[in-house]
Parts: sequence; C-alpha cells; structure tokens
Amino acid sequence: MPHRQPAPLALALCTTLLLACTLPARSATTPSAAALELLEKSVGFRTVEGEGQVPAYAAYLAQQLEAGGIPKADIHIERIGETATLVARYRGTGRKRPMIISDHMDVVAARAEDWERDPFTPVVENGYLYGRGADDNKFDVAMVVTTIRQLKSEGFTPDRDIILAFSGDEETSMKTTRVLAKQFPDAEFVLNGDGGGGRLASDNTPLVYDLQAGEKTYADFDITFTNPGGHSSRPSGVNAIAQLARAIDRIAAFHFPYMRNELTRASLEATGKRTPGPLGEAMLRFAATGDTAAAAVLAAHPDTVGQIGTTCVPTMLRGGHAHNALPQSATVSVNCRIFPGVSVESVRATLVDVVADPDATVTTLDDPTASDASPLRADIVAAVTKAVHARAPGLPIVPSMSAGATDSLHFRAAGIPSYGVSALFMRSEDSFAHGLNERVPLAAIDGALIQWRTLLTELAK
Repeated sequence: MPHRQPAPLALALCTTLLLACTLPARSATTPSAAALELLEKSVGFRTVEGEGQVPAYAAYLAQQLEAGGIPKADIHIERIGETATLVARYRGTGRKRPMIISDHMDVVAARAEDWERDPFTPVVENGYLYGRGADDNKFDVAMVVTTIRQLKSEGFTPDRDIILAFSGDEETSMKTTRVLAKQFPDAEFVLNGDGGGGRLASDNTPLVYDLQAGEKTYADFDITFTNPGGHSSRPSGVNAIAQLARAIDRIAAFHFPYMRNELTRASLEATGKRTPGPLGEAMLRFAATGDTAAAAVLAAHPDTVGQIGTTCVPTMLRGGHAHNALPQSATVSVNCRIFPGVSVESVRATLVDVVADPDATVTTLDDPTASDASPLRADIVAAVTKAVHARAPGLPIVPSMSAGATDSLHFRAAGIPSYGVSALFMRSEDSFAHGLNERVPLAAIDGALIQWRTLLTELAK
C-alpha cells in the first residue's frame, strides 16, 4: 500500500478525540504530541520474528532516551541472534534498590493483504491509531519513554535507579527475557507495561483497573500420528490425517475443570458488580461459589474464558507429503494456558487421555516456565491506586491474573516480584492485539502519561 501522509498533528489529535477541533490545537512539543509521534514511529518498525528490525527499533529508542538526557553510557543494546534487548538506567540516589520497567519491542506477524490498512504504516483515523503493535506493546513503550524524557528534563532525581529493560522476543521464545531476568538480581520489583490495564464499558465508562499480579503458564504440545504410508489408490483402515482429525475433535470438545484463586475471585467479583446482565451475574456467582452453570456462561465469553481454568486449543496443522500418497505423519500443535498450581506434565497426561489413541505421541515443546503470583505489596497497590485515580477517580483497583504470557513470568521465576500496570484503557470491542487491524484509542494518551508519571514518581521517591 502507498504510504499515507499523516495529517497535521493538531488536527489529527482533534479528530481522534472526536472534538471537532473545539479544543485549542496542541503544540507538537507537548508530552501528548511527543508520545503520539513516538508511537507512530514505533509502529513503523517491522519488529516481527525473522525480520531483524528489533535492533533498529532499539537503536531508535536509545536515541530518544539519550536526547532526553539519559547518558549514552547508561544505555545498552545487546544483540541476541537476530533480535536484541535494550537496557537504559535512569540513575537515582541509591537510597533504595532499583526498580525495573519491563516492556517488549517485538510484535506478532501481520500480512498486509489481510489488513484494511498496511499493518506497519501507522494511520490515525476515526479516533484510533492503527498498526501492528499499536496496542501490544508499543503503546506503553512510547508512554514510558516519553515519561522518562519528561522527568529527566524537569530534573527529577529518584531515590532508586529506574531501569528500562525492554525485551525483543516476548511474542516467541522469550530468550531475551530470560537474559534480562538474570541481569538485575538486586532489583526490588518490576513494573510491566504489558500486563493489567483499564477496562472500559461499551460507552467508554471505566469499569475496573486490573493490577496483574500473576499469570498462567504458557505451554505448547505437539500431537503426532505416524503411519507407513503408501499409494493413495490403496487406502487402508489406518490414516494419520484421519486419526488426527478425530483427536482434534476430542480436544475441541473437552474442557478442563473450572478453577478459581484469590486473584480471579477478586477480579470477577469487582467486574461482575459493574457488568450488567447475565455475564455480570455469572461473574458474581462463580466468584462466590464456583457454580458450574455460571462457569459455562463465562467459558462462552472471550474476556472471561481464560480466567476460569486451564485452556488448550489447536493452533497449527501439518501433515502428508504428496497429493497421491497416504500420509506418513500428521501433527497438530496445541497451545495451552495452564492455571497456576497445575503442572505442565499433568496437562500433557490429560491430553493423552483425551486423545485416547495409543498411536498418538504427545510431546511437550521447549521448556515451559511456571511462576507463582507476586505478593500484593502495600506500596505497589497504593502507588497504582494513586496513579490510576489521578486519571479515573474512584475506579476500583482489582488484583488480576493474566490468561496470556508476559515477560513478568521470567522475572517472577527469578524471584523478582512483577506487576502488570499498563496505562492503556480500552473497550473489549477495541482489542485486536495479535489480530487484524490492531488499534488503540488516542484519547487514552493523556491519561496514560498522567498514570505513568504518577506511578514512577511515587515508587521512585
């Protein structure tokens, strides 16, 4: 697609905020304008696995931080294969142990022919910024870097070092995350911009703010059938693809036992009070009693299915080797998000039982990492509450568990408490992370900058 020339920034901001330019035009030097510009340029970097652009994006962010006053000697880019990490240290007095700000620079793949707009050409339109990574996770990257620059320009001196630790393959193998998690054994805690966040109702009314303190274990399994094969004109009673199809049907029809924990009960109870209709009622009943009928309602909704137990879903297929040959092998990849306290091996064993075919081989891929939830420290909760209430007074702050994996997983496994504190407030219907036409509401920028500024100054003083 041809590159779309951006509209003048003041006009774009007015359009995206749906104010019809009734407010005064903003200067391009305001923090909000700077954050939007940084986010747009960030989306333009094709930081997909295999493209080799993460180091280039890291270099751009490093340039922004250096221009904002972070000494070059305190900014480090480490190449790890075709990707990289970025570490920048905002030095404080040293009276307190360092804190880490975690975000990731990579994004999932996006095919331009499937999108309405080119995924790596940022487009401001109808109140949103469109582009791959606009939500996951470059919004908070841009907000954090803008906030650090602003605090540095004002001469703010923290009582602890603020360490930006940006990974480069969170969406894939998390090798860079493992490296980062081992580099700062003296860190007191992590604030992760890729977890938590504000939930809005369809009318943009704030519902709750999720403070992510735990997450599920991410695990992939391959289920494979192998046969001798042969000529397709001589079909036999055994066919690897047919066996695999039956196995997939069984997996699709199976659900793991419904489960609750302290984080999910608190989240569902708080959200249920503010969610009208059957869904809100089901949240309250399941939080209170674990009612299976209520759980079935939650299992049918994409926003809650990940909160009520382990889930496994087929994600990739491969099989056969020729149109005119019986398949010698067929494999399905199954992605599981495992509820805290449930072992990876027990999930593998359950898949074996569900498939119920002695010819199936079920293999655990890589080395899944599990970690316990982080303690709800009073200082973290108080600072997050103050930061969120600075933009949304009185909004409930709810401890939550993430259904998806984030970099916090590896920091927690290394013994460093980690908290998801994204400054992005969104409606469920606006969330297209990992999907087509990913976008973020630009009306969220002002509040996000207020939140990050308040949070950092509270916890770094």
